[in-house]
Amino acid sequence: MGRTGSADLPLHGGRVPDWLASRMARLGAVMVEALVLEEGPHGVLRRLAHPFWFQALGCVMGMDWHSSGITTSVLGALKRGLAGRERELGLTICGGRGRHSRRTPAELLAFGERSGVDGAALARTSRLVAKVDSALVQDGFELYLHGFVVARDGAWTVVQQGMNPDRGQARRYHWLSEGVRSFVEEPHAAIEGKPRGEILNLTDRRAGASRDAALELSREPERVLRELPRLQMPAHHDVRRGDVFLRRLHGTLAAAREAGPRDFPELLLQPGVGARTVAALAAVAEVLHGAPSRFSDPARFSLAHGGKDGHPFPVPLRIYDRTISVLKQAVSIARLGQTEKIDAIRRLDEQARRLEGAVDGPPLEEFMAEERDASHRYGGRDVTGPARPAKRDPQLPLFSASEA
Repeated sequence: MGRTGSADLPLHGGRVPDWLASRMARLGAVMVEALVLEEGPHGVLRRLAHPFWFQALGCVMGMDWHSSGITTSVLGALKRGLAGRERELGLTICGGRGRHSRRTPAELLAFGERSGVDGAALARTSRLVAKVDSALVQDGFELYLHGFVVARDGAWTVVQQGMNPDRGQARRYHWLSEGVRSFVEEPHAAIEGKPRGEILNLTDRRAGASRDAALELSREPERVLRELPRLQMPAHHDVRRGDVFLRRLHGTLAAAREAGPRDFPELLLQPGVGARTVAALAAVAEVLHGAPSRFSDPARFSLAHGGKDGHPFPVPLRIYDRTISVLKQAVSIARLGQTEKIDAIRRLDEQARRLEGAVDGPPLEEFMAEERDASHRYGGRDVTGPARPAKRDPQLPLFSASEA
């Protein structure tokens, strides 16, 4: 497989506030734990290597739905959340942004000493992957982030990101160890970026002579531009109708309002868990169980827990914490062989898919307006502070206020 895809994102600065960063680490850890139970460590690697799925994960965690910061924050959250649990989960996350990326080889050598895997070979792989996307494929983006996720048997995924300040864009590159035969000759399934002229690609087999004559690279090498799964995120901060498959959103809402209370009584016995929490859980369940084709509109997953910049609405902290609590409880008892609660969360995703073709619902703008109006009742917060009560309460709220 090699390089599995890329994502183009608006370049954003800023930092993740502590109130969100701690929750991202907890939610990320329990989601990875659930995935390991379902698909094993290699299943987690395959999902992290998919650019659309990775973006959806960041959205459901409450990050800005389209920004470059998702890459740094998701990898950082997973690294913190999984720290000390590598033996249990079979996964280790190395590297990060800036100086942390430069420590990746040393971290992989240490991992090798602990696990018995060839850490030196992994460190060499880390350097090679970084070199390929910075030197052999010259697309105008300078790498500044390198995350290396490795399983106990040495299988790996690399997520790295480069920036182009002149364009105001970042580009994320995803690699998967499965099927890699060569790092220097066509390791990619293909290469694509938003058309900006020719891309210098020295990994193409027709550029072999240029690679062999490294000192003569001033000669004109071959250039190719081919298709690869690529996520092109827009520059606008607000979530718009064109960013979301509305019928899928309606299916999730219907499952939360109707199927949830009827079919998942045990799930709902936890105090404070109502339709709003079930709706968030349905989005998490889709990230856990959905096929790759389900993630072409990652903005939809920001409707579970909002975003730290207030788009599509402030992060509802009470809902976020209950999502973590329900999922953690389900995963904990599933590890003991009692799968009823984790199965209920899976069925919630199945119900939403069945309903999405048969139900209707409010326009996206109305849904987001209701969420903003109710945000203060759910402990809503963004980078500017806690959400304030609206001048008017919603006349027909989509969800009951009982879980507020």
